[in-house]
Amino acid sequence: MGFASEAPARTLLTGVVMRREPVAGPMARWQPWRWVLADVVVLQGPPGVACVQWPSEVPAGPLALEPASGAASPDVHHWGFPGFPVVLHPEDAEGLYLNLTSPQPCFWVMWREGESEDELPAPQIVTLSYHDAGRWLDAQERVDQVPAPADVVRWMAAFVEHHYRPEPKRRARPASFQPLTDRFGQPARISTGERRRGPAGDSTGDGA
Repeated sequence: MGFASEAPARTLLTGVVMRREPVAGPMARWQPWRWVLADVVVLQGPPGVACVQWPSEVPAGPLALEPASGAASPDVHHWGFPGFPVVLHPEDAEGLYLNLTSPQPCFWVMWREGESEDELPAPQIVTLSYHDAGRWLDAQERVDQVPAPADVVRWMAAFVEHHYRPEPKRRARPASFQPLTDRFGQPARISTGERRRGPAGDSTGDGA
């Protein structure tokens, strides 16, 4: 069954969950703990996309999140950062399509470390666009990813189906139209005139 012809809603409001966890092994001598991206949750979204209940009003500042009962070590701490919109742009439908057709569609989060050990990390932007993530990586930013929930993937698929139009493939130039070159890569000359034989029977390049 196809999707409805009406353009689907294109905005989610998300929250980023970061986890502080101990570092194991020799690296712990220099860095006893580290921050990692734990999750991206949907706080507000269109019908059909499940939303979670944030512990405080949105938007709000970072807050400590209680781990699930017995799910985490006492040394592991989770912090939530709410209020990140994820907007699907029709002009970036290709970037969404590339995410959608990857082995694991995901959210990407660009975030930065705190300037001191006691400072919280700073998530900057959340996206579903493959192109956005590539630009941030090219700019040497920290970008991590987490799998997108199935309902978010379906929502993104509806948007892609409505807006994505693959560019037509350009017809390859026939080989007969390619310029001829000699073995040194220089343009080859073709003569249609009859080659004249010299006195000794050798052919010359002059016309008849």
